[in-house]
Amino acid sequence: MERQKLIIIGNGMATSRLLDELLRRDAARYDITVFGEEHGGAYNRIQLSPLLAGETDHAAIVLKSADWYRANGIRLHSGDPVVRIDRDARRVISQQGLHCDYDQLVLATGSRPARIPASNQHLDGIFDFRTTGDVDAILECAKAGREALVVGGGLLGLEAAHALARRGLDVTLVHRADWLMNRQLDPQAGELLRQALETRGIRFLLGDEIGAFEGADRIEGARLKSGRHLKADLAVIATGIAPNAGLARDAGLPCRQGLEVDDLLCSEDPRISALGECIEHRGRTFGLVAPIWEQARLLADRLVRGLATPIAPRRFRRS
Repeated sequence: MERQKLIIIGNGMATSRLLDELLRRDAARYDITVFGEEHGGAYNRIQLSPLLAGETDHAAIVLKSADWYRANGIRLHSGDPVVRIDRDARRVISQQGLHCDYDQLVLATGSRPARIPASNQHLDGIFDFRTTGDVDAILECAKAGREALVVGGGLLGLEAAHALARRGLDVTLVHRADWLMNRQLDPQAGELLRQALETRGIRFLLGDEIGAFEGADRIEGARLKSGRHLKADLAVIATGIAPNAGLARDAGLPCRQGLEVDDLLCSEDPRISALGECIEHRGRTFGLVAPIWEQARLLADRLVRGLATPIAPRRFRRS
Protein backbone atom coordinates (compact mmCIF):
# COMPACT_ATOMS: atom_id res chain seq x y z
CA MET A 1 0.00 0.00 0.00
CA GLU A 2 1.33 3.45 -0.93
CA ARG A 3 2.27 5.42 2.14
CA GLN A 4 0.34 8.58 2.95
CA LYS A 5 2.21 11.87 3.12
CA LEU A 6 2.23 13.33 6.62
CA ILE A 7 3.65 16.84 6.97
CA ILE A 8 4.33 18.41 10.37
CA ILE A 9 4.82 22.18 10.51
CA GLY A 10 7.02 23.14 13.44
CA ASN A 11 9.94 21.30 14.99
CA GLY A 12 9.74 22.11 18.67
CA MET A 13 9.14 19.98 21.73
CA ALA A 14 5.56 19.10 20.75
CA THR A 15 6.71 17.73 17.39
CA SER A 16 9.59 15.88 19.02
CA ARG A 17 7.17 14.12 21.35
CA LEU A 18 4.69 13.42 18.54
CA LEU A 19 7.41 11.79 16.45
CA ASP A 20 8.34 9.56 19.40
CA GLU A 21 4.70 8.55 19.82
CA LEU A 22 4.27 7.87 16.10
CA LEU A 23 7.38 5.70 15.90
CA ARG A 24 6.37 3.85 19.03
CA ARG A 25 3.18 2.86 17.19
CA ASP A 26 5.06 1.83 14.02
CA ALA A 27 3.67 4.55 11.77
CA ALA A 28 4.66 2.69 8.60
CA ARG A 29 1.65 4.03 6.72
CA TYR A 30 3.18 7.51 6.65
CA ASP A 31 5.98 9.19 4.76
CA ILE A 32 6.82 11.91 7.31
CA THR A 33 8.22 15.37 6.52
CA VAL A 34 8.96 18.02 9.15
CA PHE A 35 9.41 21.75 8.49
CA GLY A 36 11.14 23.85 11.16
CA GLU A 37 11.75 27.58 11.35
CA GLU A 38 14.96 27.20 13.33
CA HIS A 39 18.06 25.49 12.03
CA GLY A 40 18.88 22.01 13.29
CA GLY A 41 16.87 19.43 15.17
CA ALA A 42 14.51 19.78 18.10
CA TYR A 43 15.83 20.97 21.46
CA ASN A 44 14.56 21.35 25.00
CA ARG A 45 13.21 24.90 25.22
CA ILE A 46 12.78 24.53 28.99
CA GLN A 47 16.57 24.60 29.26
CA LEU A 48 16.97 28.06 27.71
CA SER A 49 17.35 29.69 31.13
CA PRO A 50 20.22 27.40 32.21
CA LEU A 51 21.75 27.97 28.75
CA LEU A 52 21.59 31.74 29.25
CA ALA A 53 23.04 31.38 32.76
CA GLY A 54 25.95 29.25 31.51
CA GLU A 55 24.80 26.22 33.49
CA THR A 56 24.48 24.04 30.36
CA ASP A 57 25.44 24.17 26.68
CA HIS A 58 23.80 23.76 23.28
CA ALA A 59 24.75 20.11 22.88
CA ALA A 60 23.20 19.15 26.20
CA ILE A 61 19.73 20.45 25.34
CA VAL A 62 19.39 18.75 21.93
CA LEU A 63 16.45 16.35 21.79
CA LYS A 64 16.92 15.11 18.24
CA SER A 65 19.97 15.58 16.03
CA ALA A 66 19.85 15.76 12.26
CA ASP A 67 21.18 12.19 12.21
CA TRP A 68 18.17 11.03 14.26
CA TYR A 69 15.70 12.17 11.58
CA ARG A 70 17.69 10.44 8.85
CA ALA A 71 18.03 7.25 10.87
CA ASN A 72 14.25 7.12 11.35
CA GLY A 73 13.37 7.88 7.74
CA ILE A 74 11.97 11.35 8.51
CA ARG A 75 12.62 14.17 6.05
CA LEU A 76 13.63 17.37 7.88
CA HIS A 77 13.62 20.85 6.32
CA SER A 78 15.13 23.02 9.03
CA GLY A 79 15.57 26.76 8.70
CA ASP A 80 12.80 26.76 6.09
CA PRO A 81 9.40 27.52 7.65
CA VAL A 82 6.13 26.94 5.83
CA VAL A 83 4.65 30.28 4.78
CA ARG A 84 1.41 29.14 3.13
CA ILE A 85 -1.02 26.26 3.20
CA ASP A 86 -3.00 25.57 0.02
CA ARG A 87 -5.90 23.55 1.38
CA ASP A 88 -7.54 23.01 -2.03
CA ALA A 89 -4.39 21.48 -3.50
CA ARG A 90 -3.41 19.90 -0.15
CA ARG A 91 0.02 21.47 -0.43
CA VAL A 92 2.36 23.55 1.71
CA ILE A 93 4.79 26.16 0.40
CA SER A 94 7.97 26.95 2.31
CA GLN A 95 9.88 30.19 2.62
CA GLN A 96 12.50 28.88 0.19
CA GLY A 97 9.84 27.98 -2.37
CA LEU A 98 9.55 24.26 -1.70
CA HIS A 99 6.13 22.77 -2.59
CA CYS A 100 5.11 19.59 -0.74
CA ASP A 101 1.80 17.75 -1.02
CA TYR A 102 0.15 16.17 2.00
CA ASP A 103 -2.54 13.66 2.86
CA GLN A 104 -2.44 14.62 6.53
CA LEU A 105 -1.08 17.88 7.93
CA VAL A 106 -0.19 18.63 11.56
CA LEU A 107 0.37 22.16 12.82
CA ALA A 108 2.73 22.44 15.78
CA THR A 109 3.77 26.04 15.31
CA GLY A 110 4.00 26.77 19.02
CA SER A 111 3.76 30.28 20.41
CA ARG A 112 5.19 33.73 19.83
CA PRO A 113 6.35 36.23 22.45
CA ALA A 114 3.66 38.54 23.76
CA ARG A 115 4.12 42.19 22.79
CA ILE A 116 4.22 45.19 25.11
CA PRO A 117 2.80 48.66 24.32
CA ALA A 118 6.15 50.44 24.37
CA SER A 119 7.63 52.53 21.57
CA ASN A 120 11.05 52.10 19.94
CA GLN A 121 11.15 48.32 20.23
CA HIS A 122 13.06 48.28 16.92
CA LEU A 123 16.28 49.39 18.61
CA ASP A 124 19.24 47.03 18.57
CA GLY A 125 19.84 45.34 21.91
CA ILE A 126 16.18 44.50 22.63
CA PHE A 127 15.52 40.77 22.63
CA ASP A 128 12.83 38.14 22.98
CA PHE A 129 13.62 35.04 25.02
CA ARG A 130 12.17 32.09 23.10
CA THR A 131 14.95 30.41 21.08
CA THR A 132 18.59 29.40 21.26
CA GLY A 133 19.20 32.16 18.71
CA ASP A 134 17.78 34.66 21.20
CA VAL A 135 20.13 33.34 23.88
CA ASP A 136 23.17 33.61 21.59
CA ALA A 137 22.24 37.17 20.63
CA ILE A 138 21.69 38.22 24.25
CA LEU A 139 25.06 36.80 25.31
CA GLU A 140 26.85 38.49 22.43
CA CYS A 141 25.30 41.83 23.37
CA ALA A 142 26.13 41.27 27.05
CA LYS A 143 29.86 41.16 26.22
CA ALA A 144 29.82 44.92 25.65
CA GLY A 145 27.29 45.95 28.31
CA ARG A 146 26.76 45.89 32.04
CA GLU A 147 23.20 47.17 32.58
CA ALA A 148 20.43 44.72 31.71
CA LEU A 149 16.71 45.45 31.78
CA VAL A 150 14.19 42.60 31.98
CA VAL A 151 10.51 43.28 31.31
CA GLY A 152 8.08 40.84 32.93
CA GLY A 153 7.77 39.42 36.42
CA GLY A 154 6.36 36.02 35.52
CA LEU A 155 8.38 32.83 35.54
CA LEU A 156 10.09 33.49 32.20
CA GLY A 157 11.14 37.00 33.18
CA LEU A 158 12.45 35.85 36.55
CA GLU A 159 14.46 33.09 34.90
CA ALA A 160 15.96 35.58 32.43
CA ALA A 161 16.83 38.03 35.22
CA HIS A 162 18.42 35.29 37.33
CA ALA A 163 20.46 34.03 34.36
CA LEU A 164 21.76 37.49 33.47
CA ALA A 165 22.67 38.17 37.10
CA ARG A 166 24.59 34.87 37.10
CA ARG A 167 26.50 36.20 34.09
CA GLY A 168 27.59 39.20 36.18
CA LEU A 169 25.29 41.87 34.74
CA ASP A 170 23.50 44.53 36.78
CA VAL A 171 19.85 43.54 36.33
CA THR A 172 16.70 45.58 36.83
CA LEU A 173 13.33 43.88 36.35
CA VAL A 174 10.21 45.93 35.58
CA HIS A 175 6.80 44.38 36.20
CA ARG A 176 3.47 46.13 35.79
CA ALA A 177 1.76 44.25 38.63
CA ASP A 178 2.38 45.09 42.28
CA TRP A 179 3.99 41.74 43.08
CA LEU A 180 5.94 39.04 41.25
CA MET A 181 4.20 36.09 39.58
CA ASN A 182 0.87 37.74 40.36
CA ARG A 183 -1.08 35.12 38.37
CA GLN A 184 0.28 32.30 40.52
CA LEU A 185 1.09 33.88 43.91
CA ASP A 186 -0.71 36.05 46.42
CA PRO A 187 0.88 39.38 47.47
CA GLN A 188 2.59 37.91 50.52
CA ALA A 189 4.21 35.06 48.58
CA GLY A 190 5.20 37.47 45.83
CA GLU A 191 6.93 39.71 48.36
CA LEU A 192 8.86 36.80 49.84
CA LEU A 193 9.99 35.84 46.35
CA ARG A 194 11.14 39.41 45.66
CA GLN A 195 13.15 39.51 48.85
CA ALA A 196 14.83 36.20 48.04
CA LEU A 197 15.76 37.32 44.52
CA GLU A 198 17.07 40.67 45.69
CA THR A 199 19.74 38.80 47.65
CA ARG A 200 20.96 37.53 44.25
CA GLY A 201 21.56 41.06 43.02
CA ILE A 202 18.35 41.70 41.06
CA ARG A 203 16.60 45.06 41.45
CA PHE A 204 12.83 45.30 41.03
CA LEU A 205 10.50 48.09 39.92
CA LEU A 206 6.95 46.87 40.48
CA GLY A 207 3.67 48.49 39.53
CA ASP A 208 5.25 50.24 36.57
CA GLU A 209 5.64 49.72 32.81
CA ILE A 210 7.95 50.67 29.98
CA GLY A 211 6.62 53.67 28.08
CA ALA A 212 9.45 53.89 25.57
CA PHE A 213 12.90 52.51 24.97
CA GLU A 214 15.50 55.21 24.43
CA GLY A 215 18.49 55.43 22.11
CA ALA A 216 19.48 56.32 18.56
CA ASP A 217 20.22 53.02 16.78
CA ARG A 218 20.57 50.81 19.83
CA ILE A 219 19.10 50.84 23.30
CA GLU A 220 20.61 53.20 25.85
CA GLY A 221 17.81 53.13 28.39
CA ALA A 222 14.08 53.22 28.97
CA ARG A 223 11.46 55.69 30.16
CA LEU A 224 8.83 54.22 32.47
CA LYS A 225 5.21 55.33 32.50
CA SER A 226 5.83 56.72 35.99
CA GLY A 227 8.35 59.11 34.42
CA ARG A 228 11.41 57.35 35.78
CA HIS A 229 14.39 56.82 33.45
CA LEU A 230 16.59 53.71 33.50
CA LYS A 231 19.95 53.13 31.87
CA ALA A 232 20.22 49.88 29.88
CA ASP A 233 22.73 48.32 27.50
CA LEU A 234 20.34 45.52 26.64
CA ALA A 235 16.73 44.57 27.35
CA VAL A 236 14.92 41.25 27.41
CA ILE A 237 11.15 41.26 26.96
CA ALA A 238 9.66 38.22 28.69
CA THR A 239 6.01 39.04 29.31
CA GLY A 240 4.48 35.75 28.25
CA ILE A 241 3.41 34.00 25.07
CA ALA A 242 0.51 33.92 22.62
CA PRO A 243 -0.51 31.05 20.29
CA ASN A 244 1.25 31.24 16.93
CA ALA A 245 -1.83 30.64 14.79
CA GLY A 246 -1.16 33.07 11.95
CA LEU A 247 -0.48 30.37 9.37
CA ALA A 248 -3.73 28.58 10.24
CA ARG A 249 -5.67 31.85 10.19
CA ASP A 250 -4.27 32.74 6.77
CA ALA A 251 -5.40 29.33 5.53
CA GLY A 252 -8.98 30.16 6.52
CA LEU A 253 -9.18 27.84 9.52
CA PRO A 254 -11.28 29.02 12.49
CA CYS A 255 -9.05 30.64 15.10
CA ARG A 256 -9.75 32.59 18.25
CA GLN A 257 -6.71 32.89 20.50
CA GLY A 258 -5.31 29.77 18.84
CA LEU A 259 -6.33 27.35 16.10
CA GLU A 260 -9.58 25.74 17.21
CA VAL A 261 -9.49 21.94 17.46
CA ASP A 262 -11.98 19.33 18.61
CA ASP A 263 -11.53 16.60 21.22
CA LEU A 264 -9.42 14.57 18.78
CA LEU A 265 -7.19 17.58 17.92
CA CYS A 266 -8.69 17.93 14.46
CA SER A 267 -9.39 21.34 12.95
CA GLU A 268 -12.41 22.19 10.83
CA ASP A 269 -10.49 20.70 7.89
CA PRO A 270 -10.51 16.91 8.40
CA ARG A 271 -7.00 16.61 6.95
CA ILE A 272 -5.45 19.19 9.28
CA SER A 273 -4.72 18.48 12.95
CA ALA A 274 -2.76 20.46 15.51
CA LEU A 275 -1.24 20.26 18.96
CA GLY A 276 0.75 22.27 21.46
CA GLU A 277 0.84 25.97 22.19
CA CYS A 278 -0.72 26.99 18.85
CA ILE A 279 -4.13 25.41 19.56
CA GLU A 280 -7.27 26.35 21.42
CA HIS A 281 -9.57 23.62 22.75
CA ARG A 282 -12.88 24.53 24.37
CA GLY A 283 -11.60 28.01 25.09
CA ARG A 284 -8.31 26.88 26.62
CA THR A 285 -4.77 27.35 25.38
CA PHE A 286 -1.74 25.41 26.58
CA GLY A 287 1.74 26.33 27.73
CA LEU A 288 2.72 23.46 30.03
CA VAL A 289 4.46 20.26 29.02
CA ALA A 290 2.12 17.70 30.62
CA PRO A 291 -1.04 18.42 28.58
CA ILE A 292 1.00 18.72 25.37
CA TRP A 293 2.50 15.27 25.98
CA GLU A 294 -1.03 13.93 26.35
CA GLN A 295 -2.00 15.64 23.10
CA ALA A 296 0.91 13.95 21.33
CA ARG A 297 -0.23 10.56 22.58
CA LEU A 298 -3.84 11.19 21.54
CA LEU A 299 -2.93 12.49 18.09
CA ALA A 300 -0.54 9.61 17.40
CA ASP A 301 -3.28 7.15 18.37
CA ARG A 302 -5.71 8.75 15.95
CA LEU A 303 -3.26 9.03 13.07
CA VAL A 304 -1.90 5.50 13.36
CA ARG A 305 -4.78 3.48 14.79
CA GLY A 306 -7.75 5.53 13.66
CA LEU A 307 -8.99 6.50 10.21
CA ALA A 308 -6.20 7.70 7.94
CA THR A 309 -8.59 10.15 6.28
CA PRO A 310 -11.51 11.48 8.36
CA ILE A 311 -14.81 11.21 6.50
CA ALA A 312 -16.48 14.48 7.47
CA PRO A 313 -15.36 18.03 8.25
CA ARG A 314 -15.83 19.51 11.72
CA ARG A 315 -17.59 22.83 12.17
CA PHE A 316 -16.37 25.57 14.47
CA ARG A 317 -17.62 29.01 15.35
CA ARG A 318 -15.82 31.76 13.50
CA SER A 319 -14.61 34.80 15.46
